[in-house]
Amino acid sequence: MVRDLILDALRYWVMEMHVDGFRFDLASVLGRDRCGQVLADAPLLERIAEDPILRDAKLIAEAWDAAGAYQVGTFSDRRWAEWNGCFRDDVRRFWRGDEGMMGRFASRICGSSDLYGRGKGPECSINFVTCHDGFTLNDVGSYSHKHNAANGEDDRDGASENYSANNGVEGASSDPAIEGVRVRQIKNFLLSIAISRGVPMLLGGDEFRRSQEGNNNAYCQDNEISWIDWTLLPQNSEVFQFTRGAFAFRRSHPVLRREAFYTEEEICWFNPSGGSPDWSDPGQKCLACLIRSQDMADLFLMFNASSEAVNFCVPPRSLRCWRLAADTAESSPPGFYGPGEESVLANPANYLIQSRSSVVLVAC
Repeated sequence: MVRDLILDALRYWVMEMHVDGFRFDLASVLGRDRCGQVLADAPLLERIAEDPILRDAKLIAEAWDAAGAYQVGTFSDRRWAEWNGCFRDDVRRFWRGDEGMMGRFASRICGSSDLYGRGKGPECSINFVTCHDGFTLNDVGSYSHKHNAANGEDDRDGASENYSANNGVEGASSDPAIEGVRVRQIKNFLLSIAISRGVPMLLGGDEFRRSQEGNNNAYCQDNEISWIDWTLLPQNSEVFQFTRGAFAFRRSHPVLRREAFYTEEEICWFNPSGGSPDWSDPGQKCLACLIRSQDMADLFLMFNASSEAVNFCVPPRSLRCWRLAADTAESSPPGFYGPGEESVLANPANYLIQSRSSVVLVAC
């Protein structure tokens, strides 16, 4: 009876209210039997996926639950996309500068084949760094610890490990150096989402640095902590323009959006010296990749998660050159250069990337 009720409700929302998709909170609970065991082929999940009325509806699972199930990469069949919690954690940890994250970061931006290469595809990965639960994107780079005292539970609620860093001081700062690092990190997160294969997801307000003052469980706050302050938009126009530019760049380069994993012919990885990365070295925090496209311009992406500036070798082009599309350490232009407006590299052989920064080059 409960299964029928759920199906009837979903059908009503599709047919009468024209809802085009659903995200299921703590969806793993829908796959448990009457004794609480997680089923391999849960009847309810199969019925939702195979229902003729719901056949075109988007189905997105938060592929874990409060009882400890964690099914990212294994949740039901191909009809179900998943919030990729591993993308969130690994991208945060890479840009925080944690050791041993280079290989995981590379896997995430390539569509997470380690998770979705067994029967699914990168289109099943919902790539996000923040969502309605947890820190906002601004707070990921402004707080090392949660600050939930206002929730009335003595700061016991909310996740304790957020893979965040305050970059110099806990909370708001007027120090230009600290603010500079924070803006770069926000841009790095946005860029990582925009260039990754899979489906990008943004939290509303992240595009102009909305903050919850370090509260990572603000569901119970109906006040300035959880409200969106629209005056932040003109104050943080640099981040807003970068967000627009990053996703315009994604749209203009279909190679980043293909519903397939990269082949060896499509992507090649480098260390800053131009050789192959040492994936086994936990201290390595810099890498680059050349993305080849048959129908569009090639791309060269460079990532520096270390605390020092690093000089990267740029692959030589025999008849063509590289143009700069974006550098997250630069404030001008605030977004990406438009197609055809990219600046030619002054030094075609090397590019100095500032600490905690990303650079995107486009072949011309």
